[in-house]
Amino acid sequence: MFQFPHFAGANTRQDLLSGLTVALALVPEAVAFAFVAGVSPMIGLHAAFMMGLIAALLGGRPGMISGATGAMAVVAVSLVAEHGVEYLFLAVLLAGLLQLTAGLFKLGKFIRLVPYPVMIGFVNGLALVIFLAQLGQFKVPDASGQLHWLAGPDLYLMLGLVALTMLIIWGLPKLTTAVPASLVAILTITLLVQGLGLETRTVVDFVRGMTGDAGASLAGSLPAFHLPEVPWNLATLQIVLPYAVILASVGLIESLLTLNLIDEMTQTRGNGNRECLGQGLANVTNGLFGGMGGCAMIGQSMINIESGGRGRLSGISAAVLLMALVLFGAPLIEQIPLAALVGVMFMVVLGTFEWASFKMMGKVPKQDAFVILLVTLVTLLTDLALAVFTGVIVSALVFAWQNARQIRAQRCQEGEILVYRLSGPLFFASSRRFGELFSPQQDPQQVILDFADSRVCDHSAIEAIDSLAERYQQAGKRLQLRHLSPDCRRLLRRAGDLVEVDLTEDPLYAVISELQD
Repeated sequence: MFQFPHFAGANTRQDLLSGLTVALALVPEAVAFAFVAGVSPMIGLHAAFMMGLIAALLGGRPGMISGATGAMAVVAVSLVAEHGVEYLFLAVLLAGLLQLTAGLFKLGKFIRLVPYPVMIGFVNGLALVIFLAQLGQFKVPDASGQLHWLAGPDLYLMLGLVALTMLIIWGLPKLTTAVPASLVAILTITLLVQGLGLETRTVVDFVRGMTGDAGASLAGSLPAFHLPEVPWNLATLQIVLPYAVILASVGLIESLLTLNLIDEMTQTRGNGNRECLGQGLANVTNGLFGGMGGCAMIGQSMINIESGGRGRLSGISAAVLLMALVLFGAPLIEQIPLAALVGVMFMVVLGTFEWASFKMMGKVPKQDAFVILLVTLVTLLTDLALAVFTGVIVSALVFAWQNARQIRAQRCQEGEILVYRLSGPLFFASSRRFGELFSPQQDPQQVILDFADSRVCDHSAIEAIDSLAERYQQAGKRLQLRHLSPDCRRLLRRAGDLVEVDLTEDPLYAVISELQD
């Protein structure tokens, strides 16, 4: 399953530069998500390093960036608040084991069952979440610690630097693609602010505002092995297991959907099952080395792809450079203006949002447009996992309702025998309409149901056929089925003498029993 990555020499420079851009953007994100989870910034930075490195090495999608994420942090905050950070480490460890299990059983392939409207809603919802998250950088704490919006010259300077960052990212590729535009923008804004002595918030101001420590710094050390210091008993398992299941689910859903998105952008194909294994191993490592856990990051992945990062080296270099900055370059990255990073993320929002969905609304079926809006709204109001589950369930119900109306029966005579030629699937949603298609009291003595253009799909379909057979039996008439596929015949064996199946004319149908990876 795992193969050590081979690096193409032609892309090495682009991957390294792209990785540096991502590393700079990862710093405030990791700190912010650590704050959301209620843990120290270094735990978030360690998680970003371990997730990024292991997922890039062993995951199923080259070019995708993993790290500490907001979706995981929101789940972790209540566990940390009630039981402490050690319980979080154990929950992350268990979540990783669950993700490894999903990979071993090849469950990653089922992400393909997520309908395209759900994907669009997911992308649009996450783009809006990223945008709203950046608005927090326009707030500063007052003397009492309360946040309020920037105003006056401070606001105008912030907006001007953000606009200049976005202008560089937009305009530089028109001149040259030799270096990532985002990296040039960050360095240009940093040099401009430092050279002109402009008073604007920097990364270190953000860290100190988050922690409330006026002397806080990003300088740190490598993560060290740390077995969670919790009582190893059933009571502890009962506490952390529900959180672990949610963390594993949220992490895999966000990672696999991001994988699909990058597949579409790059016209390549990742491996969902391998990504489950990579994410699981990364989270197991986080649990054993004091990290808060994480998953794929759509914002940083978009930065990487748009900066030219395509290979595994881009993700590896992002993680290694992030840790190198923490170990040796903290004074440098602490001076990066927040405006530069906000501008980068705003460009990510513009590139991520599916603007074509506005034109699409009037052209696609109403139910698909509703699913797009629903998933977007639920993503904004709750979390990604619930949004995707909601979208898939609604899409499945709509599909079931539409197919329930497809069941039809055409009557024709074959001598003294009445033949009903069925079309459409027979399953739980169409079983009631199926029963309304027949009139046992008016039909002749012998009736045949022809399933050449229909399928018996589930137990509800079997019950519907049993019920119809009883109606014909009570009327003293004979019901016969033909053109049933072998799997349908197996389902109908329990009907016994009520149903007679004509095997002489039955063709063989290929039945797909499992989605191929």
